[in-house]
Amino acid sequence: MRADRLALLTETRLHRPGAVAEAAAARKRPDSPVGPSGRCLVIAADHPARGALGTGGDPLAMADRADLLDRLCTALDNPGCTGVLGTADILEDLLLLGALDGKTVFGSMNRGGLAGAAWEIDDRFTGMTADGIARLGFDGGKTLTRIDYGDPATPAVLEQTAHAVDALASRGLIAMVEPFVSTREDGRLVNDLSTEAVIRSVAVAAGLGTTSARTWLKLPTVPDPARVAAATTLPVVLLGGEVADLDAQRDKWSEALEAPNAVGLTVGRSLLYPADGDVAGAVQKVVDLL
Repeated sequence: MRADRLALLTETRLHRPGAVAEAAAARKRPDSPVGPSGRCLVIAADHPARGALGTGGDPLAMADRADLLDRLCTALDNPGCTGVLGTADILEDLLLLGALDGKTVFGSMNRGGLAGAAWEIDDRFTGMTADGIARLGFDGGKTLTRIDYGDPATPAVLEQTAHAVDALASRGLIAMVEPFVSTREDGRLVNDLSTEAVIRSVAVAAGLGTTSARTWLKLPTVPDPARVAAATTLPVVLLGGEVADLDAQRDKWSEALEAPNAVGLTVGRSLLYPADGDVAGAVQKVVDLL
């Protein structure tokens, strides 16, 4: 990002903070949460707010905000990239840059479970609220809902997620719930990516709240994706995670996308920080897949 664009963002925030609301009101809303193909590609950029800044072997890869915004704008320039997922600070920067017209926008809601923290499973809702998401004219909210059967903080996480699902649904907004069964290994919180564990997380997440009418599930790609998809009738978007070989991962996504309720992908670091540095090329590879 050119220095003048970065300076303009800071100057606007300092002297005209109301410009964020103005840009939100002027944003062109998408006609549908999916593209003309019936599939969506949502770029995820909510990792920094949880202190998860590393990718590709660089522990601070996402720490340069100007660089991250450049990469996001490159991804969003592709018409096949239908949306973005982020915290308020990132989404507001993108609003001010005019990068969100016609895109589906999801606000990240719970970021209190900082990566590596002793309390990580106690993932408080410190990000966007349903009110804030609605006020900015965004399209939905996303929750990270990790289920640790050995941690007594888990019921509070489930309860807070249920409240978020209801709050979003009551405003006509999508609730994108990202569930995992998680455990502690050598003091670290680790997600169980076995097919059986993901199916169990689907069953729990789909039942949260008083309505599931506007709930989507954000799920990992596992060895038997058909069994996972068969566990729910809710729309499913496949997450990316840290992918070393994008071409090999595309094959896995392709298989998982054969499920009738698989509506697209939500990918972040793998497309924003590809090994060859070509963000536009990485995004196009996934757009071609969809």
